Amino acid sequence: MKAFYQFTKEEVLTQLKTSPSGLDKAVVPLLQKEFGENALKEGKQKSKLSILIAQFTDVMIIILVIAAVISFVVGEHTDAYVILAIIIGNAWMGYSQEYNAEKSVRMLQKMTAQYALVVRNNNPAKIEAGMLVPGDIILLEAGDIVPADARLIEVSSLKTDEASLTGESHSIEKKTDAISEQNLVPGDQHNTVFKGTIVSNGSAKAVVITIGMNTEIGKIAGLLEVGSQKTPLQKRLGVFSKQLAVIVILICLVVFGIGLWQGMAPFQMFLTALSLAVAALPEALPAVITIALAQGARRMVKQKALMRKLPAVETLGSVTYICSDKTGTLTQNIMTVEKMQAEPDKEELLRHAMILNNEVRFSEDGLLGDSTETALVNHALESGHSKEGADDQFPLLSKLPFDSERMRMSTFHKHGDKWILFVKGAPIKVTEVLSPNFKEQVPGWLDKNREWAADGLRVLFFAYKIFDKDPGEIKISIENDLDFLGMTAMIDPPREEVIAAIRECKTAGIKSVMITGDQPLTATAIAERLGMIETGHKGVKTGADLDKLSKEAFSSEVKITSVYARVSPEQKLNIVKALQANGEFVAMTGDGVNDAPSLKQADIGVAMGITGTDVSKESADMILLDDNFATIVKAVREGRRIYENIRKFILYVLSCNLGEILTVFLAPLLGLAIPLLPIHILWINLVTDGLPGLALVAEPAERDIMDRPPRPPKENLFAGGLISRILMTGSLMTIAAIFIQWWTMNQAYDVKTQQTAVFTTLCFVQLGNALSVRSVYHSMFSAGIFANRGMWGAIILTVVLQLLIVYVPFLQIIFKTAPLDWHVMGVILLVVLGCITCIELLKLISKRKYSKHQDATTI
Repeated sequence: MKAFYQFTKEEVLTQLKTSPSGLDKAVVPLLQKEFGENALKEGKQKSKLSILIAQFTDVMIIILVIAAVISFVVGEHTDAYVILAIIIGNAWMGYSQEYNAEKSVRMLQKMTAQYALVVRNNNPAKIEAGMLVPGDIILLEAGDIVPADARLIEVSSLKTDEASLTGESHSIEKKTDAISEQNLVPGDQHNTVFKGTIVSNGSAKAVVITIGMNTEIGKIAGLLEVGSQKTPLQKRLGVFSKQLAVIVILICLVVFGIGLWQGMAPFQMFLTALSLAVAALPEALPAVITIALAQGARRMVKQKALMRKLPAVETLGSVTYICSDKTGTLTQNIMTVEKMQAEPDKEELLRHAMILNNEVRFSEDGLLGDSTETALVNHALESGHSKEGADDQFPLLSKLPFDSERMRMSTFHKHGDKWILFVKGAPIKVTEVLSPNFKEQVPGWLDKNREWAADGLRVLFFAYKIFDKDPGEIKISIENDLDFLGMTAMIDPPREEVIAAIRECKTAGIKSVMITGDQPLTATAIAERLGMIETGHKGVKTGADLDKLSKEAFSSEVKITSVYARVSPEQKLNIVKALQANGEFVAMTGDGVNDAPSLKQADIGVAMGITGTDVSKESADMILLDDNFATIVKAVREGRRIYENIRKFILYVLSCNLGEILTVFLAPLLGLAIPLLPIHILWINLVTDGLPGLALVAEPAERDIMDRPPRPPKENLFAGGLISRILMTGSLMTIAAIFIQWWTMNQAYDVKTQQTAVFTTLCFVQLGNALSVRSVYHSMFSAGIFANRGMWGAIILTVVLQLLIVYVPFLQIIFKTAPLDWHVMGVILLVVLGCITCIELLKLISKRKYSKHQDATTI
């Protein structure tokens, strides 16, 4: 069956069993029952309870819940309460961020028309838009929001603003003639108007063809039903949590087995094994990650980037592609006159024609009307002309509106004791009505038109004719024997700051791609100006080109294409999916309704806060409050910083935990006393690990963070030699602790003093380790050792607390410690200094290996 845009006006009315006088009111209830309400269905909304429960389904959280239960069983109630507090705090922060995450379809409803002017039984009436049915005749005027998809049957200078639906940056002239082409995207269906778009000029009568979810905007609402995406960090933590759970179980079994082999009481060894299992878990990890993301989100708001979901904060650090809409994102969304060429001594007259020959209305809110015409008027105003002055010099008498056949508009004015006709229009149509005196010059003007059009500019020609006598009634036939006046060229210009932002993206290894509904020439011109493609690049693909490709060819094409033009919302969505299927992590930026499905499908959707529609904002993970593409680059830096800081925390806390486990595990095997009591392990885990660990999340970004390529999307959380660093650092701590216990035992100190010395050694070594891990590959001194004040505050506080535990009598009772004399403390400090030096040397070795690996990868 043919599409409605392929039928003539009469055929459409016949198909829908209606007439120009409208439906009979008697049949409306039957049609409403058949087709339903003209409204968008709401998607399934998550309940508050389901959002809250989802916070407890993470593997790490489940492990911590088990750890809390174990802590209660072994009698360590303080440990259990702290773990539960961390779990609850983490869940609440996640819940509060995601509570409003599923409102995209409801926001679509706010954009659509609330009322419509409908003709039924030949009587016009204003009704709720939801009551419309296919076959209804609707009347449209400038400023109206189109209430349903409708086929035009009468038009008068009608233009519609479809930027939010199709991506077109200028108003679209509409007509009533049937279109024979098949499979046209909405932007090319010039005899049809679409629900949610705006009438920018003229008036029309149209017949409703589809309503509700069957409209183009309804189809987009249906496309929004895509599964939510997990961030790279969530995926990596999922793998890490499962690996950690296996390791914890193995530790418990090994320790329990060794204890039984040594003849210890089974129940005592069971409690010891469970205590070590609790010690092996980094209880603070979920809280640290949440705090890191929350702090990053707060810093981003100061830089004009609002995060809607916490986990998405770090996702930009993994992004390999940024797919951007053109209109309003890469460009200013304001048509601007960029070039003007007038006949000799006719420049002032051309500017008068620009300000007078149009349908623009002046209001308190600025200029209203077609974006092309407002650009012409703005240019004339900025050159020093005024509407009042032009009207005084050239009072308007009548006008001939623009139409698609003539492709011209004329205005007739009085000028002193003469009369003047101003004409503007498409270049070829204006040259058809010029005086024979200009025929020799026409080829040169058309060459200039082609030159400008090749640069993506929209060109208009102007002409005029002076009359000594009043010609009387103005008809189309008056448009002849004209004098050429000049030509203008317009474009929606790129944002200046975007050029630098795209350049920085290239340095960071991120590919920028333009996906637009606009014309190929315009898209190419903007992409060249922005530096997205080289001048003369031929790799621009249109929606029609994509439709011809097989699935395999499509998948290959997206790897090499940087500019897509005249694409539909479904095609935008397919491009994002194809990139993701190729292993890329995709960010999609945009501001219109047409961007919403792609924003939601992308690994991170980025909406514009000022010009963006409610739909795009609700579909996005991040909103740019200043609509500045350059803000994305700042967000990328912040995302990389956050991910690196989380890795630093993992390196810090796991190496510290490994040092504790190996110390407790090896000491009895070497014939030494139990080196740490449960209260010591608890203190180290929650305070010595926790305070400096939390300070790590505020660590400034390393100086070369934006010179590195994006992390491979499937990169393991422990990539880059992190596991070997954890093992070697933990081993160094163990050696230091075992040495101190051996030395104190040989110096005839009692077991409590030995345990206190080991306890203090591990505490101080871990603080030194916290300073070292502030930079993964650079020396702690080259990283600006005092740059992180929070870290130094945590270190000083932890040292003070540790000294209080060791030397204050009532705390000695609680923590089962003994005071250390200056001789023991001096040896401890020397051992700590030696251990930290070894950790720094270890970092130097790792840096050299990393550099060689990077060089090999680059080659």
